[in-house]
Amino acid sequence: MTEMSFTERANQRGDALSPAEQRVVGYLREHAHDALFATAEQLGKLTGTSDATVVRTARTLGYSGLPELKQQLGRSLVDEVRPSVRLRQRIEHTGSDHEATLRYVFADATERLAETRRMVTAEQLTEAVEAIAGAREVFAFGVGLSALSAQYLVKRLNRLGLRAQDGSQAGFLLADELLAVTGDSCVVLYAPGRLLNECEVLLDRAGEVGADVVLVTDALAPVLRDRVRVCLEAAHAPAGGTSECLAALTVTDAVLLALAARDEQRAEQTSELLTRFREQLAPGSIDRQKRRRR
Repeated sequence: MTEMSFTERANQRGDALSPAEQRVVGYLREHAHDALFATAEQLGKLTGTSDATVVRTARTLGYSGLPELKQQLGRSLVDEVRPSVRLRQRIEHTGSDHEATLRYVFADATERLAETRRMVTAEQLTEAVEAIAGAREVFAFGVGLSALSAQYLVKRLNRLGLRAQDGSQAGFLLADELLAVTGDSCVVLYAPGRLLNECEVLLDRAGEVGADVVLVTDALAPVLRDRVRVCLEAAHAPAGGTSECLAALTVTDAVLLALAARDEQRAEQTSELLTRFREQLAPGSIDRQKRRRR
């Protein structure tokens, strides 16, 4: 089923909009690019309404809230605008006003995390934890900035006493890494918005050997849901006000905490072992850290 566009929603549900909500829709129609960089409070001021009216408008149009509306606008606009232009727009949006910069970034982060929390359920978290905990080894993969999320997951899993490796290689280099994916692996795939060839090949390999796949994504859930065990949706910021990895890393932290709670003894033993290795490699450093904390 094809997703309705913003324009289609506005046309279909126009009669249900109040005069104030119609002003918000009119502004979004004419200034879609600017809307990507604005918070609900800023949009309220620009339309002569309020932040509550902006959020209510998004919901009247059938969105869960402003973040989902902006995500849809962003998917249709971001590819049309060069990254350098988007960067200039972000800079122009706040200028040298550092207070405005702080408000903008934290509002953007808050909206993204709230939207992510709405999309991720406790049942999905449980499914992801079971898939990872039941695997002999976790194979994490991401491209570009998403590779940072994969690397973070691997580091933290190893510190919990779980076997994990990062296979984030692009192109031909991925071939060697794919040999490590077997039927008792769990693949954790970070693929925010574009289905790259590497992702396709990795999913094909997982399907061939029967490996579980945990997908962390913004826009690919409808496309890939039938090819993975569980999908954890992490809202992306089309305007780029906050890091691409923000929501994905937050979801990852939830998975890691749940895994630690699942086997506290192993997590504690691995932590103690890590501390012992650090003391052996840098004698006295742990004691100095303890004294500084006092």
